[in-house]
Amino acid sequence: MRVATDVGGTFTDLVYYDYDEATGQVGEIKTRKSDTTPPNFEEGVMNTIDQAGIAPAHFFFFAHGTTVVINALTEHKGSKTGLITTKGFRDVLEIQRGNRPDVFNFYFTKPTPFVPRHLRREITERSNFKGDIETPLALDELAGIVEDFRAEGVEAVAICFLHSYANPANEIAVLEELKRLNPELSAVASHQITREWREYERTSTAVLSAYIHPITNAYLDSLERRLNEGGFSGNGFVMQSSGGIAGMAAARRNPIAMVESGPASGVLGAVALGQLIGEPNIIALDIGGTTAKCSLVENAQVRLTTDYRIDWSRTNAGYPIKTPVVDIIEIGNGGGSIAWIDEGGKLHVGPESAGALPGPAAYGRGGTEPTTTDAHFITRRIDEDYFLGGEITPDMENVRQAFASLAKRLEVSIDEAARGIIRIANANMVNALKLVSVNKGYDPRDFTLVAYGGGGSMHAAALARDLNMAKVVIPVNPAVFSAWGMLMTDLRRDYLRTNLMLLDESATSEISSLFDSIESDARDDFQAEDIEADSLILQRQADMRYIGQDHVVKVDFPDGTITEETIGEAVERFHSTHEKEFTFRMEHPVELVTFHLVALGRVPKPELAKISSTGRSLNDTVRGNRLVDFDMDGIHETPIHERALLEPGMVLQGPLIIEEPATTILIPPGAYGEVDNYGNIHIHLEKQD
Repeated sequence: MRVATDVGGTFTDLVYYDYDEATGQVGEIKTRKSDTTPPNFEEGVMNTIDQAGIAPAHFFFFAHGTTVVINALTEHKGSKTGLITTKGFRDVLEIQRGNRPDVFNFYFTKPTPFVPRHLRREITERSNFKGDIETPLALDELAGIVEDFRAEGVEAVAICFLHSYANPANEIAVLEELKRLNPELSAVASHQITREWREYERTSTAVLSAYIHPITNAYLDSLERRLNEGGFSGNGFVMQSSGGIAGMAAARRNPIAMVESGPASGVLGAVALGQLIGEPNIIALDIGGTTAKCSLVENAQVRLTTDYRIDWSRTNAGYPIKTPVVDIIEIGNGGGSIAWIDEGGKLHVGPESAGALPGPAAYGRGGTEPTTTDAHFITRRIDEDYFLGGEITPDMENVRQAFASLAKRLEVSIDEAARGIIRIANANMVNALKLVSVNKGYDPRDFTLVAYGGGGSMHAAALARDLNMAKVVIPVNPAVFSAWGMLMTDLRRDYLRTNLMLLDESATSEISSLFDSIESDARDDFQAEDIEADSLILQRQADMRYIGQDHVVKVDFPDGTITEETIGEAVERFHSTHEKEFTFRMEHPVELVTFHLVALGRVPKPELAKISSTGRSLNDTVRGNRLVDFDMDGIHETPIHERALLEPGMVLQGPLIIEEPATTILIPPGAYGEVDNYGNIHIHLEKQD
């Protein structure tokens, strides 16, 4: 049995299927959904397994995505952490950068460092930017630092030295001595996470990784123990932010790579789906209970970035994390997002969420604030008799009470207040979609919107219309799609190494030598996890820039032997990519800044089974009718279709609603849907000819 679980902010999802390795035959894909259970997130995982009636003893492959890392960071609930750095650079973490997000805000304050000054210690050592050691490491100073940390109750230590991306020898020596002096102390060195430059960003990344290291390891230990108690003896993997999976041991060593664990898997699932249905250019949209996430994919290639930040906003510089992350925009707008009115009388939606507990007012668990989910009940888009497949009977009296107070303050009716909440939520999501498309030089009309998550299919058509997109695809089992995406990902590691050099004919041997060295490291790492070198797929990339620039552009670097022609091809790719993103190109010399190698170990993946046709008519799929408020498109008597009964080739003319246990699909007036051979629903946002 192959199993994937995804811990979200509100729900924990499970996807599983039987797989016969000898024949390659795939069984029926099944799903379960349960409440997320903070702070003991493994409880929610085990709850879904128990509810599904399956046993870990039958698992051969287990993949897991989690919000443990991002929650610990955003809530500042990590371990007490100390920092050891190069003498004279103790305050890099506090000096930060001068590029504050709101330059006209005179009350701007820098984010408070995760490590206070009295826990930041210096040690004598110094390397230059070439990696040459100019001041030898004074390792004898470390014992006093460790003793001080012990007295302060420090649980984790981050190590980050100047230019250690070029030569990590001193960091390695300190790491080994720390383990000898205090084996119980959790320690993370910057070179273990990234060999990419930027002093403040590297320091911040090392600190944040150390900060969540004990918590994440304890969580993975607990999860693995619970699985083992159930008889699990197969392969356990954790979803990485880069869009691949890593073994449990690798995840423990580098937990910061899990910072966007769950959302990344959804994007990878959308890519796999796009390739299956012939849609290589997509915008993936995941609307869950707490947040909405989106990412643009061109030619089936996921965009990665190492310029990732947590707690960033228009007025907050946030904290940088220099690790490869799928380029995702995430906003605090989901089904549980709370509607509220500011002091000026303006209505807002999110970012605060009702979560799983108390949840939206409809849950009847103590929630009293109106949320986006509650607004869908008021507009009758969600059936109060079929909420979560009938598992929950919504407390509609509580919903109306929550909206009565809001509507009174806005001086509108309850129905108008509900429409307002949905419009604002949609506007917030449209802005997020523009950030991954229009703001980066892409026309959303050239892409198909793939929408998933519990709320994706309720908002997708309206969002696509706002962006003049022609088509939306709602996949099979959209509410657990991110978990399904984990079953479609490969083992992946990203190796980045900064080494500045001018891209001309004289650089061929140096470029070749460095890529060969990185590829050798990749083969060694995968071999340690019993992945044969012959089965590895190595992909070269590079961060490049014009001489004199500060920002870089990532391009695919040609494979094979490095020649003058290879370099010329790489330079032309850079010119084209730069022009697309920034609207201009220059005749300046081009510089290679950071080498990037992607190493993939292929994992067997399930093929989506085609659904059979029984000759059932469209009328046979109708569960009933109800009046539904489609906002600007009016209120319509709307047929309600059961998704499980839909068959390939069926055409569904809007307005209509398609229901399944964990989500509702809206096809507005003037649009129509088609069911493909796999059961995915293609919504065309123009009238059928």
